[in-house]
Amino acid sequence: MLASLLVLFRQFVDDDLGCASYLVGDERAGIAALVDPGYAIERYLDAGVEIVAVLETHTHADHVSGHGRLALEHDIPVRVHDAAGATFPHEPLRDGEELAIGDVVLRVIHTPGHRPEHCAFLVDGKLLLTGDSLFVGDTARPDLAVDAEEGADGLFHSLRRLVELGDDVVVYPGHVAGSLCGANMSPERSTTIARERTMNRSLVETYEEFLCKVTQQPPRPPNMALIVELNRGPFHGAQPQLRRADVADGAVVLDVREPHEFGAGHRAGAVNVPVHGSSFGTKAAFVLPERPVVIEAGSEDDARLAAERLSAVGIFGVAGWRTPGDDESLDAVTVDEVEQWLAADAVQLLDVREKDERDLGFIPGSTHLPYRNVRQAAENGLCGAQPIVTICESGPRAAIAASVLQSVGVDARPVLGGGVATWRGEKYSFRRCGSS
Repeated sequence: MLASLLVLFRQFVDDDLGCASYLVGDERAGIAALVDPGYAIERYLDAGVEIVAVLETHTHADHVSGHGRLALEHDIPVRVHDAAGATFPHEPLRDGEELAIGDVVLRVIHTPGHRPEHCAFLVDGKLLLTGDSLFVGDTARPDLAVDAEEGADGLFHSLRRLVELGDDVVVYPGHVAGSLCGANMSPERSTTIARERTMNRSLVETYEEFLCKVTQQPPRPPNMALIVELNRGPFHGAQPQLRRADVADGAVVLDVREPHEFGAGHRAGAVNVPVHGSSFGTKAAFVLPERPVVIEAGSEDDARLAAERLSAVGIFGVAGWRTPGDDESLDAVTVDEVEQWLAADAVQLLDVREKDERDLGFIPGSTHLPYRNVRQAAENGLCGAQPIVTICESGPRAAIAASVLQSVGVDARPVLGGGVATWRGEKYSFRRCGSS
C-alpha cells in the first residue's frame, strides 16, 4: 500500500512498549528520515539506508527517544515543533511545511491534543504517520501535557483535520496495544481513514461525548516527568556497557527470570519482573524504587535485554548484573486455596488489576490495590496484619506484586496460572457514573 515505487517505507515496532517508529524516504536515492526513533538505534542503522534527518511527532512521555544518540553519535539533525520547548539543537517544524527526502515529500500537519507540539506527517499524499493522535480503533490520551479538557479540545479538532485527508489514506500510528498513551489500542499496525471513519468511536462522537471520555484513561506512564525532560532537554548518548556486579551496594535487586523460577529460590529483597513478559520496561518502572539497579538473570543475554529495556524507559542507573541467589522462596497458591482461605477469613486478598478491569468483575471480600501501588501501601503500613494473597486476571501482575511486598518484609503469595478470569465462585461488577 505504498504511494509510489519511489517511497522507501519501513515500520519498526517495539513490542515491549507498543511504540512504532518509521524510516521514510527515497528508495532510489537510498536516503530516509527517521520518525520517532526509540533509544535502541542499532536496528535503524542496520537497515542499509542513509538517515538524513530525525523527525519527532512530539515529546514522548513513555519512552526515551533515540534522537540524542543519533545526533551525538552520527551527526543527524533533529526536528520538532517549536511548541515542544526543546532545549537541544533543532530546526522547528512548521504546519504545512513540505520536507523533501530525495523525490519523496513529507507534509507537516500540526495536530495538537496529545501534546501542544504534536505533528503528523503525510507521506507522498498517501501515507499518514499519525504519531500519538489517531490510532487503530482509538485515539490518543489528552491529559499528559495540559489539562485533560484543553487537550481533548485540541485533539477533537486535530482528528477532524486528519479525516479530511481522504478515505484512501493509509494510517500508521505511533503506538499499538501495550502502550499507556491510549486506552483501547489495537495490536494491528496500520489502518485507513475509511476504516477509522466507520470503526473508530472517537471519530463519530459529538464534541461533548468526546470530552466526557477523557477521564477514562489508563494510568500515566511511570517516570513520565523524567522521560519528558530527557526527551526535551540536552541530548543523551548511549549508556555504558553492562558489566558484572558481585555486590549490590545499596542497589535494588531486579530478578528478571520467570515467576516460577523466582519463586523456587531468589535473593532476599529481590523484586521480580520477567524480562520476557509483556511490557517489562513499563512494569519495572512502576515498581522499582529510585535507586541504582542490579539485574539478576539466568543468562547474560537476558541481563542485556533487561538493561536495554530499562534504558528505554529512562532507568539509566543499572549498576551491573549477576546470577540469582537462593536465600528465600515465594510459594504460589491456587484459586481453590484462595476460596477456602477467604471463607475462613485467613488471608487478605489483594486484587492488583486496574480500576476498569475490576469494575467488570471482582471477587467479594477482595481489596483493590493496583500492583504499581503496592510498595507505597506496604511502606505506609496499609497492608494489615494478615497474610496477603495477590491476584490479577491470570497471574503475571500478581507475581510482581507479591515479590514487591515480600521485598519490603510483607508475608505475601501470588495466585499463578489463573486468577479472576478462572474464579468459579461469585463475582460482583461495578458500573461507574458516566460509563457506557
